[in-house]
Amino acid sequence: MMKLFLLPLLLIVTSCKKDEKVTYAESVSYPKPSAPALITKNFSYLALGDSYTVGQNVSASGTFPAQLSTSPQTGTHKWVAAPFTVIAQTGWTTDELISAIKNKNLSGTFDIVTLLIGVNNQYRGYSTTTYRTEFIELLNIAIAYAGGDKTRMFVLSIPDWGVTPYAQHQDKAKIAKEIDAFNAINKQETENAGISYTDITQISRMAEGNRSLIADDGLHPSAGMYKLWVDKLAPKVIARLQN
Repeated sequence: MMKLFLLPLLLIVTSCKKDEKVTYAESVSYPKPSAPALITKNFSYLALGDSYTVGQNVSASGTFPAQLSTSPQTGTHKWVAAPFTVIAQTGWTTDELISAIKNKNLSGTFDIVTLLIGVNNQYRGYSTTTYRTEFIELLNIAIAYAGGDKTRMFVLSIPDWGVTPYAQHQDKAKIAKEIDAFNAINKQETENAGISYTDITQISRMAEGNRSLIADDGLHPSAGMYKLWVDKLAPKVIARLQN
């Protein structure tokens, strides 16, 4: 009698458990954890140079100083330079940049200073000896705007415009050789001064097989090219801003 009574009960309990299991799996959901809010910090930024700093034929937000001004970010912090200061113009050589800085007569110092200059010295056939002298002067001016702190200074190499459509009928090998000679000077003087140097020349040469890296004028970098520069430079800037 006892065995006959327990068998139906066991079947009922088993059936309930199966039903409960299905119902439980279908009804339970887990909330996704929210990402922690970034702490925003401001920094002051001065960009010195020529058309590569101006961002010829690129939107204001696409230039490399503009992208750098908002790119420094870690898992907890984001740094923003708004506004940032630019002293640069298309066509400027080292002596013209020196004159423009003096005429601007900026006051105060900056948390970050970048310098990219020399392509027009090469383009006009100017002396590398003169370039060295004037580049050293620009380094000293930039260091002063960095409050005498060389760790706030960042120099970028000269891009190779010989790979662009603009130079298709020119001697690209000669242009590359001359660009390399000017870059050998700015790299040597930058490192001698104990300042950070970022080589973006090899990145610029990627444009030979990628038209999207060139602006509509067929000569200057696109916003996409500038992003590649900033991707290489930003970690160095972040390391300095964290200190």
